[in-house]
Amino acid sequence: MLPREVLRQIRRLQLKARRAVEDLLGGEYHSVFKGAGLAFEEVREYQPGDDIRAIDWNVTARMGHPFIKRFVEERELTVLLAVDCSASHLFGTRTQQKREVAAELAAVLAFSAVSNNDRVGLVQFTDRIERFVPPGKGARHVLRLIRDVLFHQPHHAGTSLREGLDFINRIQRRRAIVFLFSDFLDEGYELSFKRAGRRHDLIAVRVTDPREEELPAVGLLQVEDAETGERVLLDTASRQVRNAYQAAALGRRETVQQLARVSGTDLIEVSTEGDHLEALIRFFRLRERRRRRR
Repeated sequence: MLPREVLRQIRRLQLKARRAVEDLLGGEYHSVFKGAGLAFEEVREYQPGDDIRAIDWNVTARMGHPFIKRFVEERELTVLLAVDCSASHLFGTRTQQKREVAAELAAVLAFSAVSNNDRVGLVQFTDRIERFVPPGKGARHVLRLIRDVLFHQPHHAGTSLREGLDFINRIQRRRAIVFLFSDFLDEGYELSFKRAGRRHDLIAVRVTDPREEELPAVGLLQVEDAETGERVLLDTASRQVRNAYQAAALGRRETVQQLARVSGTDLIEVSTEGDHLEALIRFFRLRERRRRRR
């Protein structure tokens, strides 16, 4: 049995995610993600305006008048939530930690998937694979995923996006929709990212905190790398120090944006300031507009 407080947190997140799915996303999830192909549905009599290329000539010959084959989109999709749970995600100076932001978005996407009869799975990783839940369906399955994203205690602190992406490329043979949640504080994963982008519909979700982008002028400040334990003393009263810190953060952002562009993948930028659900909705609407233009 899970502790009562854990159950309450899961229940709160479940209600928040369901509300977002029903009130905010509506049918947009269904419309922006296409099925894997076409499935035969029925043979029916030809009607004016039907495509003559769909005529079933065998049935037409037997019945003496035209019949057509009707196909529908094969809707069932596989969604994989790949969640970076390294120690840097326990950081947050606004309303939530980065880990909690990722959990809320993962919950919304998981409920969206199962409400459309799609399968959803979970990969949690640090500098190695921490947990894998194979894709499945149903509300109980989604609640398990939410519990894991919220409360799994990682065995390691570091980050290896390459390890997480390579694992997905090995175990997921068929094309899937992959949401990759990370702060992208890592190097050497670019080839794995591009490979995943070619094989799957990869959507990168970059989770940040404003304090990672800009330092306040508060004098001497000791900062610690959550993943390595390394400590550095910074003189935040120095404009040069603050500008260098901000420039490094901007460089990290531009690196991820450039990688997404050259890989042909979507990028969603969210932060701990509380606007992450709106950012997800903007992504769905932008993707829907792109789909209509094609």
